[in-house]
Parts: sequence; structure tokens; C-alpha cells
Amino acid sequence: MLDRRTRSGVTTTTPPFRHVPPGRPSDLRRLTLIDTIGGDISPKSVDASDTGLVFAQNMMYRHTITVYDSNGHLVRTIPDTVDMAQFGFPGHPGLTHGAPVEAAFSPNARYVYVSNYSMYGVGFGPEGSDTCTPASAEAAGDTNSYVYRIDTRALAIDQVIEVGLVPKFLAVTPNDRYLLVSNWCSFNLSIVGVATHREVRVLPMGAYPRGIAISPDSSTAYVAIMGSDIIVKVNLRTLSVEGSFYVGDNPRHVVISPDGRYLYVSLNQPGDVVKVDLRDDRVVAEVHTGADCRSLAISTDGLSLYVVNYLSDTMTKLRASDLAVLQTVPTGVNPVGVTYDATTGDVWVAVYTGEILVYADR
Repeated sequence: MLDRRTRSGVTTTTPPFRHVPPGRPSDLRRLTLIDTIGGDISPKSVDASDTGLVFAQNMMYRHTITVYDSNGHLVRTIPDTVDMAQFGFPGHPGLTHGAPVEAAFSPNARYVYVSNYSMYGVGFGPEGSDTCTPASAEAAGDTNSYVYRIDTRALAIDQVIEVGLVPKFLAVTPNDRYLLVSNWCSFNLSIVGVATHREVRVLPMGAYPRGIAISPDSSTAYVAIMGSDIIVKVNLRTLSVEGSFYVGDNPRHVVISPDGRYLYVSLNQPGDVVKVDLRDDRVVAEVHTGADCRSLAISTDGLSLYVVNYLSDTMTKLRASDLAVLQTVPTGVNPVGVTYDATTGDVWVAVYTGEILVYADR
């Protein structure tokens, strides 16, 4: 196993998500598997704080969030269990479980927000379903779900926030003003005020909103509508839908370049990644990476993309400038989540069947 060095103890004034690991540009590096993490996990996603921690969300299969340091050591296992009354939600006596799906850090990585697919306990309806409409969910008796906020110092849940039906992806604006949550079965987007930890606006999105990316100046959000071929633009100054643009069938995940000029989108069913020039919202490049490409990550220098291909059991590294395939590496069965750890330059892959793979990119 290769030596794994971390810069998590280095003092820097650079915001966590803009820190660039020392050494060669990322598109000149090569991926090498250096660690396989197992245990009582079934990770749906992995997310790096870029301050030395990586969070894995284990959904209803384990009802936990597992936290690792950048060297791959387990730091804490956080149960998804809460007493709702302690967080201002009476009517749910006893303990309530969540089902962690995705995570998003505050700009300074002081907090991480985790979406819950469904809630389990007194006063909650049946488990949600990926096959749903707002009408069918209501008819089934489904109830709104919640987002947890976790203090990354205490590694404990300190807020519970009500959102919509089957929330999936979430993102925090760089100015730390809003938390955005895509509600899969509600067909809408929750905009939560960070200061009040309550919804301030709910916007209609269309069938199956999922991935969210936010411009560096916090003015615009881009939401992937997975049941369509479009990205919806949200004006975060007016909290309104500004329009949409075509990207291709089944858009799932979106990331934005550090300078805010380009958007990169994974198209799940075609297995493609596209690049959009946000000056005119047009697709300028496209590449096939594998069957059912799911989550994307971007290096902090903006030069490389990493995409997991769920049914191909691979991860593909792309050059961001032209989407050229730089490398394809095997993973375990059903890779579903990926994150870039800026403290090391390592790439972590969540494998749904029960492990996390860590690749050095050197």
C-alpha cells in the first residue's frame, strides 16, 4: 500500500473548497487504488470536507453516517436517530430514524447537511419510493422528510430541517445564505434560510429533480431534472425560476468549474458526460464514460473530472477542457458516489454493495 500523506494539519487562509493540493496539475496525474474501506456500511454517497474529514451516507440499509479522516481511518459512526421534539417537532414521540442520502458542507466546512430519503417513527408515513409523483406519494400517505445538520467538530446532529418528499441532493450557497434541497417525489426545490433553518421558498422543478450546482458568486443555482433533458436555472437573488436549457436525456449530477464558466453534467441512462458553456447555456463537448454514469466530482484546480459508472463498475477520469478520457479504473460492483479530497488530492468512491475505495491521484 502506498504511503498516504495528508495536509489536513496545515494552516491556510484559503477556503477549504478552493485549496489545491501541491504538485502537478491534476490532469497530469494518474489514479492508483491505495485503500479499500469495509465494515458495516452501504454507502450511497461520500463527501469530503476538504479539511481532513470524509463523510459516507449509508441510507436505510445501515441508518448511519460514517466519518473518516483523510488517511482512511474511521473517526465516528453517527446514528441517524433523533428525538424530534428536541429539535422543535413534537408529535413524534420516541426515537426517529432517517435514511442518509447525500451531504453538503457549509463554505467553511463547520457544518455538514445530510438529506434523509425517508423518516421512520411515530407520525411518519411509509417509506418513500423512487417511483412516485406528488399525487401518488400523497395517496400512499407519504410524509415530508428532513435534513440533518451535523457539527463537524462535535460530530453530532445539532439541527433538523423539514423539507419535501424524498429529498435527494443538497447544496449550500458559497455565501452561506441558503441551503438548497431537491425533493424527488415533490417535484420541487426547497430553499432553506441558513440563519433560520426553515424553508423560505419552494419552487416547482418538474419530474425528479436531483443534482444541484451553485455559481461561485451565489447568484444562480443549476438543478438537474432527471425525468427530462434539461437543467433548470434558479435566480438566487429573486428566489425564482429563471429558465432552463437542454443538456441531454436523464441528467443526474452537476458540478461547476471553479471560475463559474462551465457546468458539467452526468447523463445517467445514456452514460455520457456533457460540458456546458454558461455564457450561452450550450453544450460544447460530450463523451461516453460507461453504463449508468452517476455522480461527478471535480478537482479543485478545475482541470479534471471524476465520474462513476454504476453498471460498468468503473470510474472514469476526464480532462475538463475537452472531456478527453484520461483513465478508466475498475471499482467494486455498483459505484454510486465520488468525492475529491482537496487535503490530499485523493478520490473516494462509494460502492453501494458495501465498501469505499480510495484512489491516490498523483
